[in-house]
Amino acid sequence: MPKVSIFILVFVFIISFFGSNFYSVDAYMLDSNAILVPPSWEHLLGTDRLGRDIFARLIEGGKVSLIIGVGSAFIASIIGLILGSTAGYFRGNIDKGFVVLVDLFLTFPTFFLLLALVSYVNASALVLIVIISTTGWMTTARLIRSESFEITSKPYIKILNIAKVSKLKILFKYYAPLLAPIYFVSFTFGVGGAILAESGLSFLGLGIVAPQMSWGTILSSGKDVVEIAWWVSFFPGLMIFLVTFSLINISNYLQHLTNKKEIQ
Repeated sequence: MPKVSIFILVFVFIISFFGSNFYSVDAYMLDSNAILVPPSWEHLLGTDRLGRDIFARLIEGGKVSLIIGVGSAFIASIIGLILGSTAGYFRGNIDKGFVVLVDLFLTFPTFFLLLALVSYVNASALVLIVIISTTGWMTTARLIRSESFEITSKPYIKILNIAKVSKLKILFKYYAPLLAPIYFVSFTFGVGGAILAESGLSFLGLGIVAPQMSWGTILSSGKDVVEIAWWVSFFPGLMIFLVTFSLINISNYLQHLTNKKEIQ
């Protein structure tokens, strides 16, 4: 098991959602006497150009980034699961409509589609969750559809159809357990992808709007002073890297377990 990656994720979640309980510095407090102060005992990760404590802002911004990442991945994975399994089970015109829908979404590069959607609305955590999940379900759906096709061709599924067993019962009782590994792999990949997407939008000034903050907005705020205050951008970038890298390791491990089970 990727124990280090799991430990990192648990640690980051605890710091983000409970860190303010033991680190009481206000993330929004301006201090004109502590502008661009390097990491010290007083300010563990330094301050930004408005004198705000970076560690306190990472704690506050981590909540938003993680909520967006988990929320977007959950919704996108659910959409992909429902559409993919439905297309793979019913086939025919439903599958053809599914292929057309996926191809339509894949016609546009995902990030540019994100930029187009965000440019017409005021971004918030909820809005970004909806937009990122709307543009990120296609890969999961295609994987689920492919696996559903294989499950549908199995003899016991054909027998159940001949016996006129409820289609919903077949999907939930027989498809869901077999599709669960793919779902969890897609979900873990999706969390990392959503965090990176939000960070990219925030870095371009199209993500979370002040006074709210995320790791992406904190990273963006330090790009103009990176030569004299490296810590402003380094630490939020490090948090994004640690979370996405850990999720990729966990996804690879889940995929390895799935492939091993299929071989056996």
